[in-house]
Amino acid sequence: MEKLISYINHAKIEISKVIFPTKLQVRQAFFAVFVVVTVVALFLALIDVIMSASLSALI
Repeated sequence: MEKLISYINHAKIEISKVIFPTKLQVRQAFFAVFVVVTVVALFLALIDVIMSASLSALI
């Protein structure tokens, strides 16, 4: 039982060392990820349309 209490105390100490992001940092990271994913999705859609059109022209 003492090991469990010691583990919990150590976990509390470690959690207190964690620096959580601010709302602004979370918002900025979300926006950056959203923009990158959107650009990649649009690029892949463009490649798909080009390849589909070229394949349809060959067949």
